Amino acid sequence: MAQNADSTAVAASSEQNQTEDISVNELVFGHIGDAYEWHIATLGNTVVSIPLPVIVHSSTGWHVFSSSRLEEGEYEGLYIARGGAYDGKIVERNEAGEEVRPLDISITKNVMGLFINSAVLLVIMMSCVRWYKKHPVEQGAPKGGVGMIEALVLMIYDDVIKGCIGEDYKRYAPYLLTAFFFVLVNNLMGLIPIFPGGANVTGNIAITLVLAVITFLFTNIFGTKEYWKEIFWPDVPTWLKAPVPMMPLIEFFGIFTKPFALMIRLFANIMAGHAAILSLIAIIFITVKVGPVINGSMTVVAVAFGIFMDALEILVAFIQAYVFTMLSAVFIGLSRVKGHEA
Repeated sequence: MAQNADSTAVAASSEQNQTEDISVNELVFGHIGDAYEWHIATLGNTVVSIPLPVIVHSSTGWHVFSSSRLEEGEYEGLYIARGGAYDGKIVERNEAGEEVRPLDISITKNVMGLFINSAVLLVIMMSCVRWYKKHPVEQGAPKGGVGMIEALVLMIYDDVIKGCIGEDYKRYAPYLLTAFFFVLVNNLMGLIPIFPGGANVTGNIAITLVLAVITFLFTNIFGTKEYWKEIFWPDVPTWLKAPVPMMPLIEFFGIFTKPFALMIRLFANIMAGHAAILSLIAIIFITVKVGPVINGSMTVVAVAFGIFMDALEILVAFIQAYVFTMLSAVFIGLSRVKGHEA
């Protein structure tokens, strides 16, 4: 009996250690990745989360239901894959028994975070509009939050947009100002650890891809004739252009590398910042097994460095929004080049 009790205790201890390891992994990767529910907190054995709408089109038609239906396993032939190429995604099985992905347009955590952050941005901007309607210009410059927004707008408008694009800068000001505040608000909301913050929106490469594609379209659709001439027939020695079009190929390749750099820069910096903060917090749970002395000291270190990283990420949130806007303005400005007389 004593041996059985010891075996049970060892098994329970092993299971507890595995649970702790899984909790640490979920702490880091659960935040960075997307999900079909919004996890709020875990109180003992109770998980507090907000189920989100699942909208998929499978081989049997459209399915719309709450993600809570998938907690117990399969529902209407759909389930969340555990492991493999579709880990964490809703899948179904085809006639051959293989896991395949249906058309998935569900409202996931990042999508819901995008909606919330966009609403926050609209509230901020409409509040400024309301203030300007009630206060004539003769009364002086605004103060507080409205004054801060005005200072940011003037900084981006005068120093970045006007300075980088030059003539015809007003055409691109609405997009670039919107991009700056959109990225800034999403970056800052991602640093808030509790609902409605915490969604890793700008750390999702799909979001940064869309922003980069918009900049790509503005750059190339409204590019001047001289801009396209410098790409396909640049002002370099003829042997670099014909018979082997070396420089035109390099310039043409550069059309796509510039927005690609925009996409990767924003995505990688925001994702790395979130991962660093969560990894520091995870040290607290990892050192529980070592003992109370080491765990207590490492907890102090982890909290101190976590606070430092949070403060640093606030600065990074602004810098990344500024850099994205500035590089977009530079790329657009390069496409507005005009011919020069000899």
